Amino acid sequence: MSLSRELAAFVAGLSYQDLPPAVVDRAKGVTLQALASALLAHDTPASRQALAVMIEEEAGGGGIATVLGSGRKLTKAGAAFVDAEMLLAGGKWDTFRMLTHPGTAILPAALVAAEVAGSDGREFLTAIAAGYEVMERLAADFIPTVMARGFHAGPVFGIFGAAVAAAKLAGLDADRIHGAIAQCVNLAAGNLEGARSGGRSLRESGAVRNALLAVALARHGMPGGESVLEGEAGFYHAYAGNNLGRLRYSFTGANRADLAQITAGLGRDWIFLETLYRIYSTAGYNLAPIELTAQLCAEHDLRYEDIDRIEALVNWLETEYPSPAFPTPGGDGRPRVGSTQYFTAWGAVMRGYPLLRGAAPGPGESDPPEVLDLMQRVSLIPSTRRALFGPRITVFTKDGRIFTKEGSGREFIWDFEEEARRIRPLASGLAIGTAQFEALIDTCRHLDQIDRAAARLIALTVPS
Repeated sequence: MSLSRELAAFVAGLSYQDLPPAVVDRAKGVTLQALASALLAHDTPASRQALAVMIEEEAGGGGIATVLGSGRKLTKAGAAFVDAEMLLAGGKWDTFRMLTHPGTAILPAALVAAEVAGSDGREFLTAIAAGYEVMERLAADFIPTVMARGFHAGPVFGIFGAAVAAAKLAGLDADRIHGAIAQCVNLAAGNLEGARSGGRSLRESGAVRNALLAVALARHGMPGGESVLEGEAGFYHAYAGNNLGRLRYSFTGANRADLAQITAGLGRDWIFLETLYRIYSTAGYNLAPIELTAQLCAEHDLRYEDIDRIEALVNWLETEYPSPAFPTPGGDGRPRVGSTQYFTAWGAVMRGYPLLRGAAPGPGESDPPEVLDLMQRVSLIPSTRRALFGPRITVFTKDGRIFTKEGSGREFIWDFEEEARRIRPLASGLAIGTAQFEALIDTCRHLDQIDRAAARLIALTVPS
């Protein structure tokens, strides 16, 4: 069986009863994270622009899917596009291996597909789990190499997760799910140069719109080919440069991956559980330096006045964003606002980072002078042996003491109740109010008991 056939058979045969409790819990958590991000951004310029574009683009068309936050009716593709742009603008994404953010594509596709189909919560959660598992297995070892070829791994792989979730909710059989995956190969896209040269690249919003087209083509029986992923001219040849598993870059320094491992242990070993929550609105590799430094300083009662310098031993690719082949223009690794040194200093001085704040000071905001001073004394040490998102933080005090804390890379992987606790403070910045946000949290918590789950979730994002 080809890779796409194996993946399609897994998706078609997957039922809610097959999902381990931890997978159900994570599916609820990523749903809450995505909706919170969209709520934060529902009135931002990017969100308003996306809605205006789709209203104009779809003039005269029928509206059967509801846009988050506004309640506006658009086509499935239009609503999913706007939802994805909102989710991205909110900054509270989930993250898989640094450079992909599955929920920004999968959740918009699943919400519109489930709303139109009238799916219950169990069907919705099953589709979410299937979409994440397929996307992350396809992406896992290949993200740095795909980025090194100028593609953005987020939308390039995100289209597969979005299509799988939508196809599952549409009730497609294995043959047609295979067709949807195959058509995604033709429709996958995402490039780095726009953002590197002063533009704003179309990312997962374009991927989710194309994913729904792939599902529609498959539903109507368009064949996709049998070896579109691993074939000689297939997806991996095009996006990774070869279909033999040779890697230009990797998180661990390995130079080869085994394509057969993409489907090994399907339904038994859930890579979905590696998904972490980007609770702060900054690059994922800054999360652990904030958290670990804050914990270390709190544990030993270290204050700004006590600290001479800080060292952070980090995974090497975390210092080469978005790719060693195409580093951010002007990015020389020196401390500046928005750098890892900056966020590490925030952790030390302020014991964390404001949940409602972006990656840099907004209008009327400023940085504590202590943060701006201390960040100049934070050193990053890259290592191929360091776990992704698992730094080792060492604080050197002015009186000669040394304190160290090791990260595991799993500090931002937690269960639903911890996600609810961590995300709850956003309520003060949301238009829907605290009581309605609590209702949304509770609905996500009990999704497996709710009929017409998407309609209920969407309604709770619209200010009452």
